Amino acid sequence: MASNLPGWDLETDVLVIGTGGSGLTAAIVAHDHGAKVTLLEKSPKIGGTTAFSGGVPWIPNNHHFSDVDYGQGSDSREDALTYVRFLAAGQVDDELIEALVGTGPEMIKYIEEHTDLKFIWSGQPDYHPEMPGAKKAGRSLGPPRFDSNLLGKWKDHLRLAPIFCLPLDWNEIEEANSLVFPTKLDFELIGQRMSEGIVGMGMAFIGYLLKACLDRGIEPLMETPARELVVDDGRVIGLRAEQNGKDFFINARKGVILASGGFEWNDELKARFLPGPSPLPLSPPSCEGDGLKMAMAIGADLGNMTGSWGTPASVIPTEECDGKPLTRLTIGERSLPHTIVVNRYGKRFMNESHNYNDITKAFNIFDANTYDYPNVPAWSIFDQQFRDKYGVLTVMPDMPTPEWVTQADSIEELAQKVGIDSEGLRSTVERFNQFARTGVDDDFKRGQSYYDIANADPNQTPCPCLGTIEKSPFHALPVYPGTLGTKGGPVVNVNGQVMHISGEVIEGLYAAGNVMAGVTGPGYGGAGGTIGPGMTWGYIAARHAAGQ
Repeated sequence: MASNLPGWDLETDVLVIGTGGSGLTAAIVAHDHGAKVTLLEKSPKIGGTTAFSGGVPWIPNNHHFSDVDYGQGSDSREDALTYVRFLAAGQVDDELIEALVGTGPEMIKYIEEHTDLKFIWSGQPDYHPEMPGAKKAGRSLGPPRFDSNLLGKWKDHLRLAPIFCLPLDWNEIEEANSLVFPTKLDFELIGQRMSEGIVGMGMAFIGYLLKACLDRGIEPLMETPARELVVDDGRVIGLRAEQNGKDFFINARKGVILASGGFEWNDELKARFLPGPSPLPLSPPSCEGDGLKMAMAIGADLGNMTGSWGTPASVIPTEECDGKPLTRLTIGERSLPHTIVVNRYGKRFMNESHNYNDITKAFNIFDANTYDYPNVPAWSIFDQQFRDKYGVLTVMPDMPTPEWVTQADSIEELAQKVGIDSEGLRSTVERFNQFARTGVDDDFKRGQSYYDIANADPNQTPCPCLGTIEKSPFHALPVYPGTLGTKGGPVVNVNGQVMHISGEVIEGLYAAGNVMAGVTGPGYGGAGGTIGPGMTWGYIAARHAAGQ
């Protein structure tokens, strides 16, 4: 857009687009470094994908690492660099990896020193704990619970999570081991806190950061989608947004920071960039690639466009969020004892207990002979032993089995009901049962990684994540590839500045979070591996923009 504009409706120094963890961090830091900040939100709710999450940033070499003696020594910049380079698989410039590892710990300290958010040490392991530089705990940091009443009139704008919604401190969540034993949660305490406006997990994380913004006089402009970047002589100087169906022009003297999330709700962009079957989105439906499209329109270089934060996922019919189908993570339903995941041929195709991001890539296996993807949909197969001990999405062990879970008295009948090759499934179950009895999975090494065991049933022997499938009735739950968010977008430099396809910086434009080309490439470091790098780049971009 040329510079012959009508008058600006609003003038600011730094304009931040998006109110997830990356955007709120950027707003706080830009303000504290002397900039006048304007914060834009497309939807009626604040929090973005972060509010939907566990609210756990993954930051290697953080200052809380040794809060608990886990018998693993210390963390270091060298260990962190080694591990992140492994994750990035040669697909990310080393200077970006060094910026992530070097700045992340500084960012966490800054947030703790300048807001009320004080992080809690987490026992969550890195997602490849056996690899060089990895750690078995301490790099993920959980939030304490938050009193949403402290937000005043903004309380009703806080996005409520449909899944990760426990109003508990992070240490309470880990001590409860609710993934394995949901019935052991203190539901009376949970109900009481919810009635009092107490929130936890991603909602608490966002609550603390939103309050920090409000304390600084930064009130988000709600329901104001960003439509077009305003460029003058090669520099981004502002934005054409939309308010009440009309154009709303904002001048950003120092810079625009894109923190608007991924494109997982945009079917056209997913079909264009993501490999394999289109993954089901598990984020707010407002993540439609707005930032990506605006950056593309002015010639931004793109990277990591085939990447997303993957997870096996399932759907409960009729469940919705913001008028769109709600998708849930499939976790215990694939990773706990007495369950496996199979394809239409009745064959296993992954280590069901390993980290959700990497096993989701197995759904994209292509069969050249049939010219399709045989692993989509897949099915979680489990027996009554599983039903008696563990939950199935929202269904607890003492609740009736719902219609969306198929049941049968035999493995062969179950296969016929859902369209799986019955002989293939029977053979797979028999072979798996042998593994369960010996405690060794010879096919996919399930239970051999510390990660597998850390998220399993400690009472199960001889292996915490292996159990026979032999007690009727037998059950099948459809499983699909899902995504917590895409992680491809404009390429940034170590200052968070967006790069042009010519190799030059696009002055005045920055990006952070899922809207940008992910700096861990195809990898996922550990719990919060989306939030930690996003916050770090929000911090980096805000400091640089404010200094212009």
